[in-house]
Amino acid sequence: MCRNIRTLFNFDPPVTDEEIRAASLQFVRKISGFHKPSKGNEPAFQAAIDEIAAISTRLLHSLETSAPPKNREEAAAVAKARSARRFQRA
Repeated sequence: MCRNIRTLFNFDPPVTDEEIRAASLQFVRKISGFHKPSKGNEPAFQAAIDEIAAISTRLLHSLETSAPPKNREEAAAVAKARSARRFQRA
C-alpha cells in the first residue's frame, strides 16, 4: 500500500473532493510508475485520475458505519508518532 494514500472514510469533518483527488493521483502514480507522465500519456493519466476519483467518491458516500467519526487531528498525531517510531535511529 502506498504510504501517501490515507484512509478517507468516517472522519469529522468529512472528506473533501480535493482529498479524494489527491489520493486518486497517488494511486495512479503508484500503479503507472509515473510521477509525471509524458505528453502522450497525459490524457490517459488524467482520465484515470478522474475515473478513480469519481468511483472513490461514490464508494465513500455509499459506505455506512455505526462507529463515531474519527477526529482528523488525533489520527494525524497517531500517524506521526508511528512514523517517528518507524524511522527512529537506534
